[in-house]
Amino acid sequence: MALEIERKFLLAEPVQELADRGVLRIQGEQCIEQTYLAIDEQQELRIRRLTDLSTNERTYTHTFKQGNGLSREEIEYEISESIYEQVARAHNAVALTKNRITAEWNGTILEVDVYDQLQLTVVEVEFASIEEANAFNPPAWFGPDISSERQYSNKTVWRELQLSRAAAGS
Repeated sequence: MALEIERKFLLAEPVQELADRGVLRIQGEQCIEQTYLAIDEQQELRIRRLTDLSTNERTYTHTFKQGNGLSREEIEYEISESIYEQVARAHNAVALTKNRITAEWNGTILEVDVYDQLQLTVVEVEFASIEEANAFNPPAWFGPDISSERQYSNKTVWRELQLSRAAAGS
């Protein structure tokens, strides 16, 4: 199982403004739709449809993650569109949608997630080790470190979407 080590920050400034000022360089953008199939405190299972916004090319993934916070174990592999559609239909859930902007800042690759269903923009940085992650000194424009704050996790946001849908339907 691969180890995912990342820190997340609550970005207060719009990504395009940062790019316009030359703070970062945008490399690409994807639209991500993700649905959780199973969640508990330590594990999650999800599917994703990723659309490259420059080519409209679509890929589909199935992911298992274990753990919380700075470091988690992750297995991710590509699945077919047919499998994705069958699983999504069977689950009948509201997908969490966001645009993921890949950018470069001072030689560091950033992933900025701009969520569609709520006012939230998060910048993520992945690291090769926990020591490297702990030693990272983010610039002030990154905003507060939310790596350990569960209310900003994708699975928490997705659960809230499902509750909102259920409340609207009743």
